[in-house]
Amino acid sequence: MAKRVLVAMSGGIDSSVAAFLLQQRGFDVAGVTMYLNIKTSNKKRQCCSEQAIDEAKNVCSTLGISHYVMDFSSELEEKVIAKFISEYLKGRTPNPCIECNRFLKFGLLLKKAKVLGFDFLATGHYAGIEEENGKFVLKKAKDKRKDQSYFLYPIKKETLGSILFPLARLTKEKVRQIARRANLPTTNKPQSQDICFVSQGDYREFIRERVGEIKWGEIVDLKGNICGRHKGIPFYTIGQREKIGLTSKEPLYVVSIDGEKNQIVVGRKENLIAKGLIAGNLNLLVDNLPEDTSAKVRYTHKEGKCKIFLEGEKAKVIFKETQEAITPGQSVVFYTGEIILGGGIIERVIPALDS
Repeated sequence: MAKRVLVAMSGGIDSSVAAFLLQQRGFDVAGVTMYLNIKTSNKKRQCCSEQAIDEAKNVCSTLGISHYVMDFSSELEEKVIAKFISEYLKGRTPNPCIECNRFLKFGLLLKKAKVLGFDFLATGHYAGIEEENGKFVLKKAKDKRKDQSYFLYPIKKETLGSILFPLARLTKEKVRQIARRANLPTTNKPQSQDICFVSQGDYREFIRERVGEIKWGEIVDLKGNICGRHKGIPFYTIGQREKIGLTSKEPLYVVSIDGEKNQIVVGRKENLIAKGLIAGNLNLLVDNLPEDTSAKVRYTHKEGKCKIFLEGEKAKVIFKETQEAITPGQSVVFYTGEIILGGGIIERVIPALDS
């Protein structure tokens, strides 16, 4: 009897090809789209919107497979959006896509799949899961330009064997070729925007609409001297240089944000350099961390070789070479070669220079 796979389908090309490939491999495939009560704009296509549900349904009809819709709108609000707003108001920079993977896709949706009798949950992520020495490991994708393993570290290691990533060894160009050959209706669909619930692409305006008035506050230098006024700490991020609103003989950058004092701290570029960080809310995908490790402090940053010291429920990460603009609220993800070891949320920066 064929194994049953529930494919999370956004109505885009990647999840459509994932469903097609699994069907070709002989699995008993069904599609599912999460309804998140997301409003669409006229210009941008968004994951899990009503438009995306219709597109996913159309793909499933083309493939001759069942399509489910599951309402996770309240869970999105509680687990992702509320934290997104709360973190920004504290002066941190969150990553909602990681929280969506943690709580919705590979949390609630995976549990729903099991309850419905499916053997696996599959997605169109560019990453891989392989069995090595009797244990499942999360790996980078073949297409390093599209690799999404950074966003997947919150998956619990005990569930890795129940997840399939059919695009692991494919490039984006190859995925488009497969879609064209299979006559999938999503072949020419554009990419959805990163933050699905921010319909206009401006997270600042989204926060303003949700919380109303945002308090202005002081901009200070590293010695605490007042340099000016800021328009609200959610509107600034570590490393920012433009639109700070200060006049200075030398370039000034946002080097830290103090949510309790409602202050933006500015300094020179060298004040953004850090030798390490402290991370919490850890999720490890291996039983033991190897000696040869590297870490990435943002999706767009390069990995840096490092030493990882587990201290209770925290991780202290010391880099071999200094890193720039490490940002509390973002995720640090640990690697060894192609394997993702786990990660956590950055809580504190260990500066390379004394203030």
